[in-house]
Amino acid sequence: MPGAAGSNTSDNIRDAVIGSGFTLPLVGHSSIMETFIYGSFTVLALVALVFHFFAMKTKSQVSSANNPHFKRFQYSFFLVYFMALFSDWLQGPYVYKLYEHYGYASNQIALLYVVGFASSVIFGTTTGPLADRFGRKKMALIFCVLYSFCCLTKLSSKFFWLFLGRVFGGISTSMLFSTFESWYVYEHTETHDFPNEWLSVTFSKATFWNGVLAINAGVFSNVFAETLGYGPVAPFMLAIPFLLVAGFIILRTWKENYGNQTLDLRRSCMDGLRSILFKEVILYLGVVQSLFEANMYIFVFQWTPILGPGHPPLGMVFASFMVCIMIGSSLHALLLSKKFQAEQLLMMAVFLAIIAMSLCIYSTSVSHLYVSFIAFLILEVAVGMYFPAIGYLRSQVIPEDLRAGIMNWFRVPTNVITCAGLLLVHNNTLISSTQTMFAICTGMLSIALLCNFKFITLFNSSRVPLTPSEDKVPLTKNET
Repeated sequence: MPGAAGSNTSDNIRDAVIGSGFTLPLVGHSSIMETFIYGSFTVLALVALVFHFFAMKTKSQVSSANNPHFKRFQYSFFLVYFMALFSDWLQGPYVYKLYEHYGYASNQIALLYVVGFASSVIFGTTTGPLADRFGRKKMALIFCVLYSFCCLTKLSSKFFWLFLGRVFGGISTSMLFSTFESWYVYEHTETHDFPNEWLSVTFSKATFWNGVLAINAGVFSNVFAETLGYGPVAPFMLAIPFLLVAGFIILRTWKENYGNQTLDLRRSCMDGLRSILFKEVILYLGVVQSLFEANMYIFVFQWTPILGPGHPPLGMVFASFMVCIMIGSSLHALLLSKKFQAEQLLMMAVFLAIIAMSLCIYSTSVSHLYVSFIAFLILEVAVGMYFPAIGYLRSQVIPEDLRAGIMNWFRVPTNVITCAGLLLVHNNTLISSTQTMFAICTGMLSIALLCNFKFITLFNSSRVPLTPSEDKVPLTKNET
């Protein structure tokens, strides 16, 4: 599930607006760069609407939309999941600015960011097995409570409370990007027995609307923090009601489901790791995910200083990124309807990201801001294609009893690489230029592409050919 785009936490793509404050400047004083970005956003928004219109006409979208039981079930998930994502996006534009407002230096702020990633590495791997054993509904409720606590810690300017908030923020992030998807996949496949191809419908819609949520959350946070004058802590307080309402809906409407309840925590963690290491199809998918998302998060810390010399309207840049994610998600649905497979679309996303990072190597070496901006847009289209594709493939290859645990293990190398990248970016003795960092990202994505090729071979060989009768869209339990 997206996040990141997202999305969209201390460990998510929402940090793409670090320090920007998500302000929308007046066009009357716009430079050529501002005009270019405003024009790009207008064109991209129109393209996104057209793509979304055609995506809604695809066979899978139409057949799922005509099933009232599936629509009710999907709505019950989206209502909660989108509130959780919205609360996450609300905080993104003001994390860095709040720390700066409290008087912390850039190296101290970088340390706080690293703490969030490190927390996901150290503690995040346990949240999956706990959800599998004690219940994913319970873990989703705990997420709502923990993330609300994280928001409350921002009321204090003391380093201890901010540090503690980042620790629990890292844990909450792991829950957001594993527990909710695990709950949904189980209910979709096991409880309701809906067709597998409808999973792609849900993941594609989630990615599309994640972009819409991100743009609106940025506007909301800007209004409360800047226009109404409540300061950079306001978005964090605004997020709490959404988390509490989400928790209430989970409590009243969600059914409980489990993974493997017989394993103890240590054994469950190790079984998840063992499944990754000894089942090649899971291993290669995990490598693709880890390297792609690490590249995405490193980009998060790069785009603002790269475009900074052009003094662009950062809020509109961010909005353009989100629209590109929406385009990517609709493109995924359209290509899927043209008989492309999810694993092929994942490879396309990785290849697009390689093109984007290669362009960045060139553009940053000659300070060509327009080429850099276009490269960033290409990367975000790749992100929009990536999330629904990886979500569907995870649902196909990860065993149900260890789903949440394995998904959190996938995030460990992502967070380690991101922490290393964040530290190296601030250390000129190890990485002397921005293009060097983009060259490293291109290398990581090239490895991901090779692993994607290997995954496709293994995944296709593990498929059982369908008989003519099985190749049709099955009826659900509710329809039989």
